[in-house]
Amino acid sequence: MGAAGGGEPPLRLLFAGTPDVAVPSLELLLASDHELVAVLTRPDARSGRGRRVSRSPVAERADAAGVPVLQPRSPREPEFLERLAELAVDCVPVVAYGALVPRAALDLPRHGWVNLHFSLLPAWRGAAPVQHAVMAGDEVTGAATFRLEAGLDTGPVYGVVTEPVAPRDTAGDLLARLAVSGARLLLATLDGIASGTLQPQPQPTEGVSLAPRIEPADARVDWALPAYVVDRRIRGVTPAPGAWTTWRGDRLRLGPVEPLPSSLGLAPGELSVGPTGVLVGTGRGAVRLGEVQPAGRRMLPAADWVRGARPVPGERLGEQEAS
Repeated sequence: MGAAGGGEPPLRLLFAGTPDVAVPSLELLLASDHELVAVLTRPDARSGRGRRVSRSPVAERADAAGVPVLQPRSPREPEFLERLAELAVDCVPVVAYGALVPRAALDLPRHGWVNLHFSLLPAWRGAAPVQHAVMAGDEVTGAATFRLEAGLDTGPVYGVVTEPVAPRDTAGDLLARLAVSGARLLLATLDGIASGTLQPQPQPTEGVSLAPRIEPADARVDWALPAYVVDRRIRGVTPAPGAWTTWRGDRLRLGPVEPLPSSLGLAPGELSVGPTGVLVGTGRGAVRLGEVQPAGRRMLPAADWVRGARPVPGERLGEQEAS
């Protein structure tokens, strides 16, 4: 159980979050002494092949707990701002809510909006901090809690937790761990705010880096890069948006690969099939393919894919544009 700390009264909270990564924080707040009066999440959206309308993971968990759910199209809507004022919350903890919060909303709670961000600020400010940390080859990353302000992840920091990046971590692996350790950090931050023992500190002016959203076009593999860079970039966009290349004009999705120091004489993108697996040349070295997903099919081992694809000697991945 999370305590409000030091005999202080618990905080009245509105929790803002949307995807799976926000659910561990919501779980801890539900089990804490703080009063969770409502949840703010993105509107229901169509997803999947059937384009069925589905609620966000946070909305589903709030529904199960009997917590009221607010789903404005934008937190700028006057109706939402009126509702936020009526709730009279002390603080709004935020985990991957997914919409910009206007100053009119930021200023309403007594202790503002406290964001859990998955990097060691001021590093990797932006929408995709974990993906960029993996792609950059960072050996250590973490999470930070900070008070939201108008700038992009620029607010003063309450606390941090560090997390080593394992050599074969995908962004999904790392984010799953940070969601759990970050949830504990968020609860400890709220406890410290409630007890009056925690004050945020300004971020350093040095060490700033940006982590903009990664679009599907950004996840296309450039085989001219060195093998270790190709490896990092593929792991950084796994599972979303997912690395891809082209094969005979169609898109081929790629799971994580294994970098090899030798190119074995392969040109960038050139395929080689042999006893050691399915290899692809890069600008320096080669990579061994793991799983691939041809257009319209499921993920399957690369060895199974090549049996049907039957590449001819010298044929390359990525030579043609996707149709």
